[in-house]
Amino acid sequence: MEMLTELFTGYWLYMIIAILAAYLISSVNTSIIVTRIVKHEDIRKLGSGNAGFTNVLRCVGKVPAIITFVGDFMKGVVSILIPYILTANMGSDSHDQQIRTIILYLGGLFAVLGHMFPLYYKFKGGKGVVTTASVMLLTDWRVLVAELVIFAVFFLITKTISKGSLMCAAAYPFVAAVLRLMDSMEFLDFIAPIKDPTPMFIACVFVLTFINGAAVIIKHKDNIKRILDGSEKKITSKK
Repeated sequence: MEMLTELFTGYWLYMIIAILAAYLISSVNTSIIVTRIVKHEDIRKLGSGNAGFTNVLRCVGKVPAIITFVGDFMKGVVSILIPYILTANMGSDSHDQQIRTIILYLGGLFAVLGHMFPLYYKFKGGKGVVTTASVMLLTDWRVLVAELVIFAVFFLITKTISKGSLMCAAAYPFVAAVLRLMDSMEFLDFIAPIKDPTPMFIACVFVLTFINGAAVIIKHKDNIKRILDGSEKKITSKK
């Protein structure tokens, strides 16, 4: 509890800035902007209605989809770099770095929430998969590597992006927490982002990534319905 007390009493301003900056920046939706420029339509009224990479790929084209992917990925990058720079004056010991990392996770979480519920588009945005991937990369790159393996396995088997995304979202908090737990036991000490993480830090990582993963799953509710009734579309070899 000492870590949380210090976080909320000594670094509350950093937390607020991280949350607000991440949410406001990520409320800018690349897929909506690109589709309006290319097709003069609202991507939320095309295909699956999702304002994200996969729907742009199906309904608009490969180049707009690539632009969307890059834009969505950069949301997480920028949203974490801002608090990273703000907290650059914090100490280099494990305790301070754990507090700093929690602030980075908060920025990442609200980057995803901003993408999903954008202020500028009546809170109707994308599903947050690509933005979550960038958050994984900047908070613990090992998680992204593990999640890419999980995604690749399920995508190769099912040829369905949504199934791979759902499995990754469900696994996210467990992969993130287990890796930090292994760090605390010095199993992966040579590639540990933070040495000797405390149980409280690991618990915070689990909670924040659990919220992130749960939000991604909830935003896939329509996909889940289509998966259950067998109507979910697959990505063809051409795509």
